[in-house]
Amino acid sequence: MPSVKLPLSGDVSQQWATMVQNMMHGQFGLLNVNVGDSAAPEVEKAVLDVASYGRQLGRIGEALEVLLKHVKLSDLSSEETDAIEDLNAMLREIAKVKKRQRAR
Repeated sequence: MPSVKLPLSGDVSQQWATMVQNMMHGQFGLLNVNVGDSAAPEVEKAVLDVASYGRQLGRIGEALEVLLKHVKLSDLSSEETDAIEDLNAMLREIAKVKKRQRAR
């Protein structure tokens, strides 16, 4: 996972999210953090140990791309077609970002 540097700080990564989840609401350094009211924060923490939010969303996007290649889309309404096109455009942009990051 790439490092994120905030002004006047060292390395920051999603690993701090698990500590913040235990706080649920509060302040972490100069950042105000609100991770919402979870019905099962211990489950969310355990899930983050398996995969970050970005990784989870990435896998969902990849799976949707596969499914969309095998689904008949011609019967969709214009609004539904727009939603699929918007999703595909977003997934293409994400792929470009990943490609640029890998090139660095």
